[in-house]
Amino acid sequence: MSKTFRPLHAILLVLSAGFSATALAHNPMCECKAIDAEQIKCTGGFSDGSGAPGVTLDVIGYDETILVPGKLGADSTLTFKKPGAEFYVLFDAGPGHVVEIDQADIEAP
Repeated sequence: MSKTFRPLHAILLVLSAGFSATALAHNPMCECKAIDAEQIKCTGGFSDGSGAPGVTLDVIGYDETILVPGKLGADSTLTFKKPGAEFYVLFDAGPGHVVEIDQADIEAP
């Protein structure tokens, strides 16, 4: 290979690495709905359509105490009893992959 093509190959390598990282990017998604007056079901996943089994989903009081510690099940859901205190749901799949859902944003049955 001649020396004139090496810079071109280096540029192409850097560009292709950038495009592949972009193609693999996905955003966290979480939705919570009240099943009835007592139970709430949350479903988590990613924008690429993949599920999130085992991802942490905690129910946290406004005073920052964890009211219901949890992890999503094999079906990427977690159902819990609605706390008596004000709360929000924290879906935490790691840095840059966090979703907070305030109790006011949870759909009624």
